[in-house]
Amino acid sequence: MIRDTREAWGSVTRALHWLMALLILAMFVLGWVAVNYPMSPTKLKLFIWHKSIGLTLLGLVVVRIAWRITNATPAPPLETSTTESRLARTGHAFLYLLMIAMPVSGYVINSTANFPFRYFGGMKVPNLIPTNELWQDAAETVHLVAFWIFLLIISIHVLAAVRHHVIKKNNVLIRMLPGSGRRQR
Repeated sequence: MIRDTREAWGSVTRALHWLMALLILAMFVLGWVAVNYPMSPTKLKLFIWHKSIGLTLLGLVVVRIAWRITNATPAPPLETSTTESRLARTGHAFLYLLMIAMPVSGYVINSTANFPFRYFGGMKVPNLIPTNELWQDAAETVHLVAFWIFLLIISIHVLAAVRHHVIKKNNVLIRMLPGSGRRQR
């Protein structure tokens, strides 16, 4: 099943979810290592990968939002309270917001620093925002604060999925796993 239904996530949503989850994890690791690495050609390569994956994620989140708007959303399990549903919707909204805020603030950092950047070392990415220390500092603060909030919300997201599986024993986690569309029919 390719499209989402009221019963299950389709293969496109599941593929986007897990691809983006892996890329976000890679971003966190690359960003952390790059920031703490001594100045060297390796540090610059780490940042090129970090920024390139960030732009890739920005494109993927646009695709994912468009896909989400044009598809059904699986209904929560029957025992889900109104408060729990509201919290889940709020958490997902924050995840989408952060998936946009992180690469945009990263781009602003790079652009205002007037640092030349080539997407995966190839296509030149223009600096559309003029050099400005104040904007750069603000973007760096947004990027760092967003990172910690993102880490917190992802942790809550994962714990909630595990809670649904282990404690509530429903299919919330199962229906997002690869291949789950076949098992749900």
